[in-house]
Amino acid sequence: MKYLELLRLAFPEAHVAGTAMLILALGLTRQNRNAGATIFPDRRRREGNPSATNICSIVAALGLTFAIISVLRLPPTATFSGGMLVITPFTSLFKIICLVLALFTVILVRTGKAARNQPEYLAIILLATVGLMLLVGSEELLMIFIGLELTGLSLYVLTAFDKTDQRSAEAGLKYFLFGSTASAFTLFGLSLIYGMTGTTMLPAIAEKVSAAPLSPLLFAGIVMTLVGFAFKVAAAPFHLWAADTYQGAPVASAAFIASGSKVASFVVLGKLVLVGLAPLHGNAGWHALIIGWMPVLAAISALSILVGNFVALVQKNVRRLLAYSAVAHAGYTLLGLLGGGPEGFTATLFYSTVYAFTLLGAFGVISLVRQETGGDDLEDFAGLRTRSPLLAACMTIFMLSLAGLPPLAGFFGKFYLFSAAMRAGENQGLLWLVALALFGSLVSLYYYLIVLKIVLLEHPATSAGMMRVNLLQRISVGLLALLVLFLGLMPEPLVARISASLP
Repeated sequence: MKYLELLRLAFPEAHVAGTAMLILALGLTRQNRNAGATIFPDRRRREGNPSATNICSIVAALGLTFAIISVLRLPPTATFSGGMLVITPFTSLFKIICLVLALFTVILVRTGKAARNQPEYLAIILLATVGLMLLVGSEELLMIFIGLELTGLSLYVLTAFDKTDQRSAEAGLKYFLFGSTASAFTLFGLSLIYGMTGTTMLPAIAEKVSAAPLSPLLFAGIVMTLVGFAFKVAAAPFHLWAADTYQGAPVASAAFIASGSKVASFVVLGKLVLVGLAPLHGNAGWHALIIGWMPVLAAISALSILVGNFVALVQKNVRRLLAYSAVAHAGYTLLGLLGGGPEGFTATLFYSTVYAFTLLGAFGVISLVRQETGGDDLEDFAGLRTRSPLLAACMTIFMLSLAGLPPLAGFFGKFYLFSAAMRAGENQGLLWLVALALFGSLVSLYYYLIVLKIVLLEHPATSAGMMRVNLLQRISVGLLALLVLFLGLMPEPLVARISASLP
């Protein structure tokens, strides 16, 4: 009976995992059938099987859609095995967000050139999505770590998937080495927290740590755990993998790493520090520094803002520019957690969600430009306004939103973050960090406008006609641009939904 209850509560995750297995079977079956039928089997394998790719993409999209419906049909609240799996309006909302991000990623894969082993690629995306859903839907340290590892292992493979590109293999190796080291830090930190509290449940950890002062061993466990999560969100100084991964990985892989994994990581990090470790927050105010997790996150946030923005200034590749921009945005997003409370957590979740959809749309434009020109350096975007006015308009929306200009979603996301940080504590102790974030936003405006200058004003080096963008490509990128614009004009529905879903 307990297994039936688990299957009922974990049906969306089981549905996505089953879809991944089905895609693997379909890909293998159709590949063998076509390989036997053609007189040039080696050529068919090299070029990929368009028919199998189309069918598997449709199956993946349908599986994710039905998983979203399954999440909506879950009970409002439920708990399995003491927190291993938790169903609340909050977890359901962010499972849906992760599934929608995965759905757009599948469409992004669909828009690219036919690649070898495309069914396997789609299956790994779905398995990574299962890991994200486990991360979002658990309040138990062991299950959180399992979700981290399932997601991480899938993303390592997705990064190194393009065997025809040496940079992809290099990026996958670097991502794996840094990721395995970060996982070791995370596991060691979680084991220290468990050893000092005697429990792996986040609410029980909060009760244990509130009854005793912060010990050096427990503080070491907190720092090591935060190091692991700082790697996941690409926060400095644990960001060294980001630029090579964003540039070398297939575009869809980089998009999913930058969007889905970021959202889930901030959800888990927020639950860890604001639920499990809430009594040990300390103080990061400039006039009243107290040891705890807040000073550690404040230092990581400040360093991320400075390093990310200043290194992004000198980038000539758009994907590397977005990688260092992601480092800076990780620093901004941490402001909400430092603000604390439901208001700060809401600001963090709203901004990470908006940022994920914005970056996914930007990578969609990059994928189409790369498909047309063969590259994604800044000069490859020259004259995009004349080659595809729709893509130029969408890229303008994405870049201005990342820069934080009104009336786009990025502006209100930063406004909520800065407001939460300003109201935290007494005597505006986080004013120094808010001022640094405002300065970083001013610096970032320069390199975002450089991208738009090339897109809108410069002419391509060689004469080029209109870009061939099919209906599905136009719809997906256009929908993401409209979503960013809508959340800028009407941010309140999503903010209110997130705030109301918080326990």
